[in-house]
Amino acid sequence: MKSFEERLINLEELNDKMRDGDVALDDAVKIFEEGIKLAKGLEKDLAKIERKIEILVNKPETDDDKPNLELFDGIDS
Repeated sequence: MKSFEERLINLEELNDKMRDGDVALDDAVKIFEEGIKLAKGLEKDLAKIERKIEILVNKPETDDDKPNLELFDGIDS
């Protein structure tokens, strides 16, 4: 599987092709579909990274500390 950065570059390249304007309609639809798949995958990866960061930021410093859960809606501490 390609890295996040490689997939992001690929998405940018697809965007450039679409903006070029010299793409046939059928090809434009295929490029668009591929771009949507890439964008959804990248968005999913970003969500995972955000969750990891939230957990790390709110990790208790000692065993007696309670984590700060205010970032998570609907969770009572």
